[in-house]
Amino acid sequence: MNTIKESSKASLTVNRTIAYIVCILLALLSILPFWVMFVNATRSTPEIQAGISLLPSSHLMTNLDVLLSKSFDPIRGFINSFIVSGSTTILAVYFSSLTAYAIVAYNWKMRQPFFTFIMAVMLIPTQASAIGFYQFMYQLEWTNSFLPLILPAIASPAIVFFMRQYLLGTLSMEMVEASRIDGAGEFFTFNRIVLPIMLPAMAVQAIFTFVGSWNNLFMPLILLTQKENYTLPIMVSLLRGDIYRTEFGSIYLGLSLTILPLIVVYFLLSRYIISGVALGGIKE
Repeated sequence: MNTIKESSKASLTVNRTIAYIVCILLALLSILPFWVMFVNATRSTPEIQAGISLLPSSHLMTNLDVLLSKSFDPIRGFINSFIVSGSTTILAVYFSSLTAYAIVAYNWKMRQPFFTFIMAVMLIPTQASAIGFYQFMYQLEWTNSFLPLILPAIASPAIVFFMRQYLLGTLSMEMVEASRIDGAGEFFTFNRIVLPIMLPAMAVQAIFTFVGSWNNLFMPLILLTQKENYTLPIMVSLLRGDIYRTEFGSIYLGLSLTILPLIVVYFLLSRYIISGVALGGIKE
């Protein structure tokens, strides 16, 4: 009997060791591209062209001088990106959660067709509607404005789908009915009772939405033509010169400055990811 127990413990120890080794290797593979990018931000262009290095060099200040000499304004770019990404995140997460609550909490005739239509919208790529969207914004005189980048975020089918799945597994309709019996309004019920329940899932979607909006280059590059409105991805995309004048060290430094806020946001909200994704995967 003792032999069986010892064999079982040894097997469990081996399995755990293998699992830890695999997880550590995957973590290192995930961190490696970011580390190489930060290291390249300290290297000169000839050093970068010579090959990959995992050790920092001594050209950080030189790259910074080159970066600033190319009209790269990190403060202005950060403010513009934060305005767009922050506003997009707040609007998308709140109104998509409100839509998901309406789909789950109300039993109305067109509920399923409406949800099917929302899912169908996910199949339409942004690039397919870019020309028509730009013409529409031009007619509204909203080009060189942050509004076209913020307001469409109110309709986010992917977040609606995720929040609906989350509510199906966590929302107790008894609490909602009790709130209605007590005379609470629908917005009061949502904001005070339902919204706190959805916070883990909202945090997960806030991370994804913020990162996606922060890294968005396609639509801002089309709509924004004035330098004072450029976001950080646009500024980084304009750093590359011709083949004879490209300073790769300054480009990597610009990329490093661009992703630093994303790393901060991720670590602030990352504790919600596992619980939010797990509960969001529950289906009817």
